[in-house]
Amino acid sequence: MLKVSEIKVGDTYSEILVKDLKRTQIVQYAGASGDYNPLHTDEIFTTKVAGYPSVFAHGMLTMGMTGKMVTNYVGDGTLKKYGVRFTSQVWPGDTLSSIATITDIREENGENIVELEIETTNQDGIAVITGSATARISS
Repeated sequence: MLKVSEIKVGDTYSEILVKDLKRTQIVQYAGASGDYNPLHTDEIFTTKVAGYPSVFAHGMLTMGMTGKMVTNYVGDGTLKKYGVRFTSQVWPGDTLSSIATITDIREENGENIVELEIETTNQDGIAVITGSATARISS
């Protein structure tokens, strides 16, 4: 678990979220979430009707993988707020990496609070998610 005595503003934490995202993982997420939008599961619809080069991952799949990175850093059960913006699509074969940067550390209502800026990028360095998180941390 992250401790206020061991961190400072500007510190970063990063992880590789997935190497070579498989279509199977996208379809598994469709099943788990109940989101069977054909843009994520039907290659013919996605390429011939919608005009995309391929099916692509659900934004919430990418958000979930990024959120796991955040809780790996700050600890389970400590998040107070987590929000992202989807900035680019995630395609089969992508490798995703995420970084959290500490932007503020403070005491609020008797709790130690850390603010994080988050960015998840693909193998080409293109941001696919930007966002922020707020978490309680121990002394």
